[in-house]
Amino acid sequence: MPIDPNSVFLPVRIAVLTVSDTRGLADDRSGDTLIARLSEAGHVLADRRIVRDDVDTIVAVLNGWIDDPGVDCIITTGGTGVTGRDVTPEAVERIADKMIPGFGELFRWLSFQTIGTSTVQSRACACVARGTYIFALPGSTG
Repeated sequence: MPIDPNSVFLPVRIAVLTVSDTRGLADDRSGDTLIARLSEAGHVLADRRIVRDDVDTIVAVLNGWIDDPGVDCIITTGGTGVTGRDVTPEAVERIADKMIPGFGELFRWLSFQTIGTSTVQSRACACVARGTYIFALPGSTG
């Protein structure tokens, strides 16, 4: 429900980036789940890509979407953990004009309600980059 009951819903054109060394379109459960939930909420899928865990590759895709007038918002899934290959937050921070620390804090607090202290392994984050909001989520579907 909107904060203002008189406001009009405006669907957002969202690009979804899955970051994974092991997934393709055929088995990208986290990307599929995210896209289904966005669609159920009335938003529009602007584009979808899957890339490997590589900062330069992630940055290139994000910059392309930021420059695309058909993309209002970007959501990434995967690469937010604490292993050596998890580099999505580093890519997001590289292009961010402003980080939104409250998003990661809220995400971990909400996750804690379900998964307990395992939530400390998540580096979910968000930022604004050249006027585009970017949200980096874990790749788990839970």
